[in-house]
Amino acid sequence: MKKIILSSIAFLLCYSLFADVKLPKIFSDNMVLQRNKTIPVWGWANPREKITVQFDRQIKKTTADKNGKWMVRLDNESAGGPYQLIVKGKNTLIINDVLVGEVWICSGQSNMEMPIEGWGKIDNYKEEIANANYPMIRHFKVPNKVSSIPLEDVSGGSWQICSAATAGDFSAVAYFFGRELYNKLKVPIGLLNTSWGGTIVETWTSRKAFENSDEFKSMIAGMPSLNLDSLAKVKTEETQKRITALQGSLKITNPDTWKDINIDDSKWPQMKIPNLWETQQIGDMDGIVWFRKTINITAANAGKPATLFLSMIDDNDITYVNGVKAGNTIGYNVKREYTIPAGILKEGKNVIAVRVEDTGGGGGIYGDSADVKLTLGNEVMPLSGKWNFSVEKIAGGSESVGPNSYPTLLYNAMINPLIPFAMEGVIWYQGEANAGRAYQYRKAFPLMINDWRSRWGEGDFPFYFVQLASFNAANGNSAIGSSWAELRESQTKTLSLANTGMAVTTDIGDSTNIHPKNKQDVGKRLAAIALHNVYGDNNVYSGPMYQSMKVDGNKIRISFTHLGSGLMVKDKYGYIKGFEIAGADKKFHYAKAFIDGSDVVVYSDEVIDPVAVRYAWADDAGEANLFNKEGFPASSFRTDNWKGITEGTKYTIGQ
Repeated sequence: MKKIILSSIAFLLCYSLFADVKLPKIFSDNMVLQRNKTIPVWGWANPREKITVQFDRQIKKTTADKNGKWMVRLDNESAGGPYQLIVKGKNTLIINDVLVGEVWICSGQSNMEMPIEGWGKIDNYKEEIANANYPMIRHFKVPNKVSSIPLEDVSGGSWQICSAATAGDFSAVAYFFGRELYNKLKVPIGLLNTSWGGTIVETWTSRKAFENSDEFKSMIAGMPSLNLDSLAKVKTEETQKRITALQGSLKITNPDTWKDINIDDSKWPQMKIPNLWETQQIGDMDGIVWFRKTINITAANAGKPATLFLSMIDDNDITYVNGVKAGNTIGYNVKREYTIPAGILKEGKNVIAVRVEDTGGGGGIYGDSADVKLTLGNEVMPLSGKWNFSVEKIAGGSESVGPNSYPTLLYNAMINPLIPFAMEGVIWYQGEANAGRAYQYRKAFPLMINDWRSRWGEGDFPFYFVQLASFNAANGNSAIGSSWAELRESQTKTLSLANTGMAVTTDIGDSTNIHPKNKQDVGKRLAAIALHNVYGDNNVYSGPMYQSMKVDGNKIRISFTHLGSGLMVKDKYGYIKGFEIAGADKKFHYAKAFIDGSDVVVYSDEVIDPVAVRYAWADDAGEANLFNKEGFPASSFRTDNWKGITEGTKYTIGQ
């Protein structure tokens, strides 16, 4: 009898889970459906429940399977609306103000996530928001979430109609891309934004893809199949072990005293500042870390007011000078500038202490070295370099599993629930977080693209991505190596996949800000690719791309594709910048270059027998100024295949 009762309770519980017909959260008021393609509509109900879906003049019927899942496929629809989408089972759902047009998935890390306003505050954001009167453009932000198993639905979100009241929260890149499409096509545009700042490409890829990859199958075999809480426990234990090895103990007493000038920090480990701690000894950890820097002040400067600059801090900080609070800031993309009143600084030893709280993703003091300094009047004291540090607290519980803690976590939570939603294609802006493994990105990025295409089952849909902008990540160049240049190269090689496109942005980056604020041109360049490849415009959509080289004495002649109406130099003096040339010794020298018809001729008086040319081969390649006459910049390239600084660096779980 007990077994019968328990079975009845279990049945009723399962029944109650599907008591009403249910749709995924992306099927909601104000949504946009894809035109000119079959439109999957799916959801959940009672097992074997009969379902009717009505849309426009269509009526489709189906029956839920034994697990309560159901799907219909609406026939192709032309652009239009608004319509109602009506789903009937034992209950009725009505989705209002449904448009049919062009749907694009917009994904990647922070430069895709970056909103028009909010923390982004892109160029001319106030004017852009005031003019954002585009009711035919709709935006859906998938909430940030991780999962150790593929989920069937997103955790929330809603379709927002573009207006001055809503546009500030839109992905800036997605908005400017969508606006260009709308202005040209005059059809509704749906922007499905599933992005998360600071994330690696491996977290956006499915487990099955890794298992079928020669490059990654041994890696994924070592990933435990655990629930999120178990993963959090494993990660926390690994982190505790690593931190204990660094500083000896995590049993912290009176961490508030770490702000004081006279505590002994001589045995604390040291870390390079500015630099995120994920790339250094601490590794992938969320929590609280203190940083201390001892400086010496001359008698002439003692007692004077000063200004402390700490570049940017991910996420929040409280900063002290000689135990006195100088200020605090919440927000990972805000430059720190604190005024130190007169009387705080003393002759001789002084201590700057910074309590950093990282709530997820990257952590620590980061940015440009020149922005970590103390100024006293006209004097500047650089503060970049080694700082002492100590971990106060490791974030515990499931929140300690971040999006980069394990592969697949964002695919499971933020991509799988969207499949098989009908869409035209994907725009993608990511790569900064993979720069340390740039060479392996040649495998990892195409693997993810092919994975998504396989999952959707709609063939090689358009996949257009942004090549990394210029940013002085580590002063990288040809002399010491550049991980960012190598990442750009891996992105360029991904163009070998069918139906891909790349927007070059080296000219619109910011050497001191990893989040450049000119997102208008990024969106326009992505849209130019789509307008040409998808919508049939006869427009130029790419800048010059390296094709071949020919040695001619002490010169090398470079040929390009995507010339447009011709090559040009974007410089008032007409000098081409960004080219380097090397001989067999592999030492690159600044090169003179000039346009000769559809080619560029490169040479240097220091290289008699040249064998290789590089262009824009640096973290910060903003000075490179070769364009076509339509205003698209040439992509960075190299003609050699000499070993780079990231070759051999492989992804490992927890890296």
